[in-house]
Amino acid sequence: MFRGARSTQCDRNYGDFFGLAGRVTNIGPVARMPNVYIETYGCQMNLADTELIRGHLSRSGYTSVQDPETADVILLNTCAIREHAEERIFGRLGALAKHKNKRPHVQIGLAGCMAQHFREDLLKKTPHLDFVTGPDAYRRLPDLLAGDPFVDVRLDKQEIYADVAPDRGEGVRAWITIMRGCDKFCTFCIVPFVRGRERSLPVDVVLDQVREAAAGGYPEVVFLGQTVNAYRDGDSDFGDLLRSTNAVEGIERIRFTSPHPSDMTESAIEAMASCEKVCPQLHLPVQSGSDEVLQRMERGYNTSEYLRLVDRLRAAVPGLALSTDMIVGFPGEQESDFERTLDLMRQVRYDNAFMFKYSSRSHTKAGDWDETVSEDEKGSRLQSMIGLQEEISAEINREEIGSEVDVLIEGPARRRDDWLAGKTGHFKTAVFPAQGSAVGAIARVRVVDSTGHTLICATDQ
Repeated sequence: MFRGARSTQCDRNYGDFFGLAGRVTNIGPVARMPNVYIETYGCQMNLADTELIRGHLSRSGYTSVQDPETADVILLNTCAIREHAEERIFGRLGALAKHKNKRPHVQIGLAGCMAQHFREDLLKKTPHLDFVTGPDAYRRLPDLLAGDPFVDVRLDKQEIYADVAPDRGEGVRAWITIMRGCDKFCTFCIVPFVRGRERSLPVDVVLDQVREAAAGGYPEVVFLGQTVNAYRDGDSDFGDLLRSTNAVEGIERIRFTSPHPSDMTESAIEAMASCEKVCPQLHLPVQSGSDEVLQRMERGYNTSEYLRLVDRLRAAVPGLALSTDMIVGFPGEQESDFERTLDLMRQVRYDNAFMFKYSSRSHTKAGDWDETVSEDEKGSRLQSMIGLQEEISAEINREEIGSEVDVLIEGPARRRDDWLAGKTGHFKTAVFPAQGSAVGAIARVRVVDSTGHTLICATDQ
């Protein structure tokens, strides 16, 4: 049986998953075990943290539920990367207050990056909020929930949750956080301030989690980290970890996100090329195609260095599918800078891209700079960028027509009865007639049509 969290698309961060997962809990005037309901907003790191929180709370007697109506504790696990996500979460907290009106013992809490970002101000802004806990305070939740309203956002340079087993649900993909924090301090990014400095899990702990995932029926593992390819445990680097994982029986596919271009070593590239289970797909954030903008972002590379890296990767892994993140409207971005970003997109030809308007974040260096691009212009540039990427994605997908692809089946297709959907090795969505195939199996199908987002396939049975 395959397990994993229920997910819905909401607000995007580094990879291409946002999830609505889990459920949380606290004590009430009842004799039964307390129930917990969790909603997750953000990237895969947040989803993995939700699984970690559920696992830790379950060891303390909490039971996960799927409906806030039945929960004793309601927890929102949050993202602070962009302002829009925060606005949605404040609105959601207000909507959840009704549960305290009906059942006064219910506790409502906020966890994760947004909790770390706003700290004590959250309790002032949202009086119905009972607790605020940062990414390094999850193991203290069971003890803290029994007390008065609290804020625990202390960052811990040593906290890696190596001894906390995640509670995963149904699905085919196991998220495994191999490192926490970030040392890059890009001028637009708040992650180092809300998740602290980089620290990696020991190799043996990661491999134990991989083996547990395989034993639990997950054919795919995804390694997570803010700069995942900066992983290091003693003499073992990220490439060594990929090679060791490749030898674990029961795992069919290995992915990772999000790497930083400056940390893509020859060891990692060689492992991607030589390990048959590592998927030929890479999310490689670029953020801008302008050297001037990249310098202000303090990304640590210029466009020439980035393009040379792309060439090395594609030479090592033929057919490599690339996706990226890009920001429009960064302070100081001129029209010429934006045009250079479009030129880079045409040159690299990404299979997919996640594109955003710049959102100023307090505590970051760029947060103190004047905005030089109007919201209307940001929106116009973003639409131009999206339009270009849609064209490129559609062209690349059309090139797949007539080829055969292996699809890890995830479940029923959304828009076609008796069809299944899953991901190819390139992490493209493929749909095809069910014909007895099972979730978790890998099916070989033939691409007969495509859109910019989906491969439409047929079986030859």
